[in-house]
Amino acid sequence: PTSFIVSSCRATRYPALCVHCLAAYGRAIQQSDRHLAQAALIVSLARARSAASFVSRLSRARRIKLRELRAVRDCVENMGDSVDRLADSARELGRSDRDAGEDFAWHMSNVETWVSAALTDENTCVDGFAGVMDGGLKVAVRRRVVYVAQVTSNALALVNRFASKHRPVAVAGTP
Repeated sequence: PTSFIVSSCRATRYPALCVHCLAAYGRAIQQSDRHLAQAALIVSLARARSAASFVSRLSRARRIKLRELRAVRDCVENMGDSVDRLADSARELGRSDRDAGEDFAWHMSNVETWVSAALTDENTCVDGFAGVMDGGLKVAVRRRVVYVAQVTSNALALVNRFASKHRPVAVAGTP
């Protein structure tokens, strides 16, 4: 299973991180692109929930400047959206059936769209701290959320890889 994960993770932007995050799922993944994509979504969702919880706790911190508080609150909202989209994606991938023809393409389009949107939410959170001067707060949030964005980017690459390998092939002369 590890060699399958290593070779599959070469298709991601952060292959070492990909292998690190998915190695523990080797038995469940086996040689299945579907199980690999599902595990990647589960890992991304878990990391996003953890980061969202961290940022939420920061929003209740005392002695935080107003500009920082606004950035943190926006980030809490973005990370909440990211968590929701990743959870929806994991459920939707579970509903997809490789032999379902057009239904498979529809499910996978949803998954790809939602994971991409989750990645945008994570990047928007980080971008919201661009004008915040306090280094400690900015660094703490950035470190966690950038990590989540990297894991989500890897998940998106693996979802895209799975979808492209298993989309039904159109028959010549059909729309």
